[in-house]
Amino acid sequence: MTKWKHLAVMAAALATTLSAWSVDAIAGNPDDTKITADVQGAFSQHRELGPPNQIYVTTHNHVVYLSGTAYNRLSVDNAIAIARAIPGVTRVVCTVGIGSGG
Repeated sequence: MTKWKHLAVMAAALATTLSAWSVDAIAGNPDDTKITADVQGAFSQHRELGPPNQIYVTTHNHVVYLSGTAYNRLSVDNAIAIARAIPGVTRVVCTVGIGSGG
């Protein structure tokens, strides 16, 4: 009986988790796709964000996530400022590390 009780608890937890996900998270939010493209396009206009920097952009529910590596702190700060300036961005979360970029 304990095995079935454990299974029921796991099933309930899974159902709760899945119901918490929005349709946008599963299907992909067109606004998020556009925001990601806009941030990447803005980055491409700034030579200082090119190599050796490797900054990756993802967006979820209008929150931009920056990851990867940058040559120096100034590059990271510039990337954050540029991402924040994109229409539709509500927040920027940055985990970009400082390193050689390679």
